[in-house]
Amino acid sequence: QVQLVESGGGLVQPGGSLTLSCVASGFDFRTYAMRWYRRAPGQSRELVAYISSAGDKTDFHDSVKGRFAISRDNAKNTVYLQMSSVKPEDTATYYCHSLQQGQNYWGQGTQVFVSS
Repeated sequence: QVQLVESGGGLVQPGGSLTLSCVASGFDFRTYAMRWYRRAPGQSRELVAYISSAGDKTDFHDSVKGRFAISRDNAKNTVYLQMSSVKPEDTATYYCHSLQQGQNYWGQGTQVFVSS
């Protein structure tokens, strides 16, 4: 059974930093690309960051380029989203995602609040 469990959300001041983690289980983590999505209140879900299975390719939503980083530790079955220089508009629920043979798997999400 595929499971994705996010953690690390919370309240952070504008300009601050936060690292989200997603621990995966139930599948061969190292063979799948991973993604972070977010959904802000009243808005649709958007793709924030992507990382290839080997971790050698990444991509980001334009709004977070230069501020967010994505990485993974295949030995720990974990993908990270390092958020820095956060802005109030980064406030959202962040979800870890894996696409496997056409099936979408999501974590339960972790909430990030950016406010002074």
